[in-house]
Order: sequence, then C-alpha cells, then structure tokens
Amino acid sequence: MVAVGTASIGTAAASECLERITIRTRAGVFDAVAAGPKTGRKVLLLHGFPEFGIEWEAQLRMLAGAGFRAVAPDQRGYSRGVRPAGIEHYQLDHQVRDVRGFADSLGWGRFDLVGHDWGAAVAWVAAARYGGRVRSLTAVSVPHLGAFEKALREDPDQQERSKYMDRFRRPTPIPEDELLAKPLVIPGAPAAHVDEYNKRLREPGALTAALNWYRANDFTGYPDRVAVPTLFIASEDPAVAPSGIEDTKNWVTGPYRLEKLPEGGHFLPEVAAPAVSELLITHLRGVR
Repeated sequence: MVAVGTASIGTAAASECLERITIRTRAGVFDAVAAGPKTGRKVLLLHGFPEFGIEWEAQLRMLAGAGFRAVAPDQRGYSRGVRPAGIEHYQLDHQVRDVRGFADSLGWGRFDLVGHDWGAAVAWVAAARYGGRVRSLTAVSVPHLGAFEKALREDPDQQERSKYMDRFRRPTPIPEDELLAKPLVIPGAPAAHVDEYNKRLREPGALTAALNWYRANDFTGYPDRVAVPTLFIASEDPAVAPSGIEDTKNWVTGPYRLEKLPEGGHFLPEVAAPAVSELLITHLRGVR
C-alpha cells in the first residue's frame, strides 16, 4: 500500500506538485516520486542507471498537468528498503515482478508503462508478460531485449558500444571504487538530479546493488513479443547501435511507432525532456 502523509517537492502549481511516497510490496518498501490526481489515468515510469525515479521529473509534471496519475519508483537496489545482498536478486525477472507488485500495491488494474535504459529493459519484458494489465508501452533508448541480444551477438558495433558493461561486471569493489573516485556527470541533466544521484549512490551498498543489475543479466531469454501499443524513442546513442533500434519493430505485434530524436544521446528523459514529454503525452492520448 502507499504510505500516507507524503512530502511535496518544489513549488509548482498544485496539479503539478511532486510527492515523495513509499510503495509497500512483498519484496519490501520502495521509495517513489508521484504526481497528479489519484483519480487520473495511471502511468508507471521506470528509471535507468545511474538515475533514480526523479529522472522523470519533467514527465511527471507534464503528466500531472494533463490529469494523469504518474508514479516513478526508485527500483530494486536503488530504494533503501529493497536492497538485497547477492547478485541473484537482480536477475531481471525480479524487477519485472516488481512492476506487478507496484501496480498491485497502488491498486492499479490497468496502467501505462514507461521505461528508460534498464527501466526500458524491464518495461519491454513486463509489457509482454502482463499484456492484460499494461495498456501501452513507451520505451526510451533501449531496444526490445530480443533485438538488443541479437545485436550483441551479431553486430560488432553494438559489441564495441557495450564494452563498458564488462567493466561494470567486475567483482566488487573494483568498478565501485572507480566510479566513486570522482563525481558522476550527466551533461545536460538538471544539476539537482545529478547531485541527488551522487549522494544516494554513495549510500552503503547502493552502487553495488545498481551494478548488480549488470552482473546478473546478459539479456538472453526474453523472446516474447509485445502486443500492446508501443512507442520507442531513440537517438544517436553511444551505448546503443542502430541495428537493435531498427530490429525492434520485428519484436512488436501491436501498433508500433519509432521516434528518433536528432540529438540527446542516451539520457533522453532529462537531456531532451521537452521532446520526450511531448512524444509521451501524444502516445498516451492516442491509446484508449
């Protein structure tokens, strides 16, 4: 269930005010950011690495202003209350089940699902697995995992772009020490967001948990196609080769639209917030 007595964030108009909430699930208590009327159409937004739910601030405010109820949890390992030890707890099926747990706890029957980076990976699988509850999917930056895994196997360009994952998968604390040696930088992202990421990733066990997503997963084993209406937003991305982006259409059986932004790189929800927000709201309004 959602905690009562939430704290507001910022000074925006009441309809666009952000709230800090908690979501109690069988896995534990997740922190989250929420906005919009509780009677509004439900939207769940999943963040990527190395971000937290607040990466969706611009989209949360936009959705709230349009009458939606939007919630962006800090996912497994990022939430203080769900930070289990052990790499096996970060295998992707756990995060996919967390999506169902969020919806159940929030009392949502059907909802629209949005994800970026690792959040997109989770969202692709959840949309295929829970098609009876997911009304629509919006994936940002990361292709369907079937397309991405194929690119990792067959495309030297994607193999080169993904070498950073091998560095992240090294045993604790080697990559942690390297990443914490200097402040995290995301050019173009709001400074307040980056400050929060730097602060929270320095909590005991937080960065190890975030890196365990890489250690636990190789992207194989998720061939199910997505049948719900889907929007995929991509750009010139140093981490994602064009082959997986183009192949994603072959992994969606429902209405599908690819939007390529001319710039923005990988961290599109923050760096290209206005464009992502506009595409998202247009997509949602087009799905009944």
